[in-house]
Amino acid sequence: MRTLVIYNSQTGFTRRYAEWIVEELKCDIMPFAEAKRLDFWADYDAIIFGSWVSAEKIKDIDWLKQNMIKHPAKKYLVYVVGASPAESPMVEEMLKLNMLSEKHSEKCTMVYCPGGLCYEKMSFFNRVVMKIFARMVAKKKDKTEAEAQMAKMIGQSYDISDRRYIEPVVRFIRRFEVMD
Repeated sequence: MRTLVIYNSQTGFTRRYAEWIVEELKCDIMPFAEAKRLDFWADYDAIIFGSWVSAEKIKDIDWLKQNMIKHPAKKYLVYVVGASPAESPMVEEMLKLNMLSEKHSEKCTMVYCPGGLCYEKMSFFNRVVMKIFARMVAKKKDKTEAEAQMAKMIGQSYDISDRRYIEPVVRFIRRFEVMD
């Protein structure tokens, strides 16, 4: 089965996961900026789309949804990279908010991969927004334990990415390879 990993990365975490997936599956890789311009769909049976979360929205997920309608015979997996630890209750909420419609979800699986924050590589706007949010969380009175931990984490750059989070992605693709 021919598989393509398309990744949309702002600070490098999503790209890192894409590279790990490619190493494991020995498949092709393409940055999102290039994928938007090319017509590659006939060349692949499976598309793995990786992107990052901003304000609980998966960046450019609408592009994938539109193409899933145009190319319904493909297998799809979306891996989402965010700054929260995988076990955070916020992750489940974010995935629900971005859940694919019924017409999409039958052909697509969503996986969360924790990444981190890299203030040095963020756009000016995103850096300012994150710093304001970090201050708001830090100043909040009567913080829950989770909020206190979040305030500590988001005040600076950090990396919690881990190769083990690609395991569901690899299993998803290999399941179809066995069927071929």
